[in-house]
Amino acid sequence: MWMNEYIAAHTVDKEESALGEIGEVHNGRVSVNATRGYRKLPLVAPAGIVSIPKQGTGTVVVQSSGGAVCPGVIVQPPSELEPGELMLTSAGGASIVLKNDGRVLINGREVQ
Repeated sequence: MWMNEYIAAHTVDKEESALGEIGEVHNGRVSVNATRGYRKLPLVAPAGIVSIPKQGTGTVVVQSSGGAVCPGVIVQPPSELEPGELMLTSAGGASIVLKNDGRVLINGREVQ
């Protein structure tokens, strides 16, 4: 929901949005290879969540009043993740899942 609100409030020209792939990552900014090249774009994420995407990951670029931003990467949620659940993953395979029934799974094991 926050992403839609951000895009609606800050998008100057919806025609300027583009799908692409993460290129270089340097000092918390990314380059994106899309219909044109974007360099040194800031990453946008919910407060408290910091993530540096891997090179080659699909993403979207959105033009805003302050310039182009990279609001996140394109994900393929696992089939066992239900609507309303949250999964944090790392490139190394570690995961934390917050289940709708209140359970917390770390690397697939339930923790109390």
